[in-house]
Amino acid sequence: MNIIYIQIGSNMGNRISYIERSMQEIEQEIGEVICSSKIYESSPWGVTNQNNFLNSVIKVQTKYSAEIVLKKLQAIEKKLGRVRKEKWGERKIDIDILFFNSEIINTENLKVPHPYIQDRRFVLVPLSEIAINYNHPVLQKDIFTLFKECTDTEKVYEYAI
Repeated sequence: MNIIYIQIGSNMGNRISYIERSMQEIEQEIGEVICSSKIYESSPWGVTNQNNFLNSVIKVQTKYSAEIVLKKLQAIEKKLGRVRKEKWGERKIDIDILFFNSEIINTENLKVPHPYIQDRRFVLVPLSEIAINYNHPVLQKDIFTLFKECTDTEKVYEYAI
């Protein structure tokens, strides 16, 4: 079995509902959600003139390869109404593979570990909640160290449901 860390984010419509529905779809289509972080709110990263994001990170156990997981996640995004207009633009749902086991994957369609983990507090805050000692296979640092070294100044708040 494979262990994946996946980030789920939304900044359009009923953000909580999109995150919850994504988790349900992932459980049905990909594998068991072993644990999940709380949901956090943060300002948008990259393109700033849009609504705040809600984000969560989940740990999933699956029998599928990384490539199949990617295709299934893209199908879930499409099912939930994701339209790809602008890089880092607003979206109903955004689902990213952060880690797949300890593998390093660098293909045209998939880069694992996700290349911006260490640069984004909105990823590191929920990830540190469920995987603080996980070792980044490229950077050879644990999540706690990456969090301490992160220079991103964006505020990330626990979202009160």
